[in-house]
Amino acid sequence: MNRLMKIAALALSVGLTGCVSASPRWDDGSRFNRQHSFVDTARVVKVKPIYETVQVSVPEEQCWREKRHHHSRYRDDDSYTVPLVGAIVGGVVGNQFGEGSGKTALTVAGTLLGASVANDLRKSERVAEYRPRHYRRCEIVDRIETREEIVGYRVKYRYKGQVFRTRMDHDPGDYLRVQVTVRPIE
Repeated sequence: MNRLMKIAALALSVGLTGCVSASPRWDDGSRFNRQHSFVDTARVVKVKPIYETVQVSVPEEQCWREKRHHHSRYRDDDSYTVPLVGAIVGGVVGNQFGEGSGKTALTVAGTLLGASVANDLRKSERVAEYRPRHYRRCEIVDRIETREEIVGYRVKYRYKGQVFRTRMDHDPGDYLRVQVTVRPIE
């Protein structure tokens, strides 16, 4: 039986040696036991936001009114009355001059010349107007805006009577979860 106990003790010591060598390590190389690490709650003492100045491009529509002058004419361009009256008067005058077959030629020439002169006089008497018109013009421009943005939080908390500080990306509220690890000091 003594021999059986020695074999069991030897098997137990080999098994424990394997467990110790497989256990995790601290950064300094010393061993620790996972059951000495646990999660607890610490009371938050103070939270202070950390601000950073940033520049942001904001598109903005800018509009204004522009005045332009437009050339406009009276709409009597469509009337053929003036050239027809000129043609009649020119034909009568042309008919008064000339004799025989030349009378017909002068009547036709007077008609054409009278119509042309009357048309030219009508165009020269037209009144041209320049009327101002207002147009709304707009364009999109980028306006640079400077603002303060929160980039993190300085957190001061108390755990077991001691005060600690950390930086976090969110406001933790009144309590903070902490990972506590206990290990012996050599």
